[in-house]
Amino acid sequence: MAGIRRRDVLAGTALVLASEPAARAGLIAGHLPWEPSSSAYPDPVTAGGWKYFSAEEAAAVEVLADRIIPPDAQTPGGKDAGCAVFIDRQLAGPYGRLAGLYEQPPFLKGTKQQGPQSSQTPAELYRAGLAALNRQSRTLPGEKRWVELAAEQQNDILHRLESSTLELKGVDGKLFFEQVLKDVQQGFFADPIHGGNRDMCAWKMIGFPGARYDYREWVSRHNERYPYPPVSIEGRPEWTPK
Repeated sequence: MAGIRRRDVLAGTALVLASEPAARAGLIAGHLPWEPSSSAYPDPVTAGGWKYFSAEEAAAVEVLADRIIPPDAQTPGGKDAGCAVFIDRQLAGPYGRLAGLYEQPPFLKGTKQQGPQSSQTPAELYRAGLAALNRQSRTLPGEKRWVELAAEQQNDILHRLESSTLELKGVDGKLFFEQVLKDVQQGFFADPIHGGNRDMCAWKMIGFPGARYDYREWVSRHNERYPYPPVSIEGRPEWTPK
């Protein structure tokens, strides 16, 4: 600005800084100067019992999880990784009832990019979809339940749902399949604090470090296996003060 010189600005800034109280430094050793907030501590999923699924529904979801992510010699499948537990806890909570999302009519079929446009919540979709899956299974020779079918028959039904060549009575079969597929994938790779990815098996498989505080030195090191064990949001037992 006209009439204001750089030297005047610098001199004025120096006067302001000189008038402020001096910052005080201190040496911290052996402990942190604060305590973690208990209200912010994550609440881990506890094992045992089903919160939303019936025992029969849970068994069906475990089979679905294993068909979507089959086990191999190195990594557990979707069932043993805890994907059904992850989905059960999600459906029992806000996710299952679409909490925080607009869910009023009209319900019109939109584009794929707009996501599901349905009056059903995820919890309702699972309940109806699993029942319809059982009804469909009983139309096959032998009239078996979904969990009793051979793996090849289960795979065939899922392929047909995915390609929209099979419709479930009273349920959008493709929508149900896509919901289960997405939820199983999330359960497999999510932090184990949510019930899936048991023992961080998925992270170990892909070499993901998890919630480690710093792994910048490895970001640009391609085609090298990350050598350290992954860390959950919950931390590691040896980090917990005794």
